[in-house]
Amino acid sequence: KEECIGQNIKMIMPPAIADSHDGYVKHYLDTGIKKMIGTLREVTAYRKDGSTFPCRLGLAETKESGLICGFIHDLTEEKAAEAEILAKKRLAEKIIDAAFDSLFVISERGIIEMVNRASTTVFGWSQEEFIGQNISMIMPTVHAENHDDYLKRYLKTGFKKMMGKEREVEARRK
Repeated sequence: KEECIGQNIKMIMPPAIADSHDGYVKHYLDTGIKKMIGTLREVTAYRKDGSTFPCRLGLAETKESGLICGFIHDLTEEKAAEAEILAKKRLAEKIIDAAFDSLFVISERGIIEMVNRASTTVFGWSQEEFIGQNISMIMPTVHAENHDDYLKRYLKTGFKKMMGKEREVEARRK
């Protein structure tokens, strides 16, 4: 604490920002135009030992005292958790893509959210063409016309006509 009191806050900033910091403050004091005050953003901060860490920075002005207060929240743990989740998601996607059978993940409204590589091979549409479309695109017309109603009934009653069962049905290719 004692090492920080009375020091310019730019001591914890990356050089590119630190070099311009005093100019930003002067501009605000001269014009009253707030660019960062009252906002939150993610930035990189420096520790005393020179290492860096991700943080969320919030700036607030205290009108009575004329001080600008900076609030810093270390995001190191959150970023590590996000990276771990992303790595697990990528692994799951690779496992799903390795499946020999077609696999579709749909929303409660029947919108395709994920397909595996086998789906694109079997049906002829690309992943980009599938994502965001209704799953009924791969069904014969008679089922396609009723599929959204099947989903609504399942969500309302819990009655499963097809889910959890395996059976042969007609499908439609591109």
